[in-house]
Amino acid sequence: MSNEANMPKVNEVEDYMKKLDHPFKAEIERLRNIILNANPKLEERVKWNAPSYYYVKDLAAFNLRAKGYVQVIFIFYDGNMIEDPSLLQGNWKDRREARFYSMVDIKAKQPALEQLVNNWVKLIEPNNN
Repeated sequence: MSNEANMPKVNEVEDYMKKLDHPFKAEIERLRNIILNANPKLEERVKWNAPSYYYVKDLAAFNLRAKGYVQVIFIFYDGNMIEDPSLLQGNWKDRREARFYSMVDIKAKQPALEQLVNNWVKLIEPNNN
């Protein structure tokens, strides 16, 4: 007899991705992997109807309505902004976006993306440790 309490919870993002019909699904999966592996403190969930990432506060979320590329929106708090013109676009007061056009583009931007994630975690770290 199976005991449901001892069974692992189904990952909501994995379920979401299994059902996702998107022309850039492979690229989204690759970006998910890069973001999650960039820093072990990050967690993933479905928020704003897309995979999103957080540690203490929300870090980023995919905008799956973008056409022609994969868009990731990065969120910044308390006037703390990371500027990286090689990766981030826009000049909103509390966010920037990154666009990824292909697997080749993702590979080229991977080091900047990993650095951005780690710099963001340092910014948001309680007591800035």
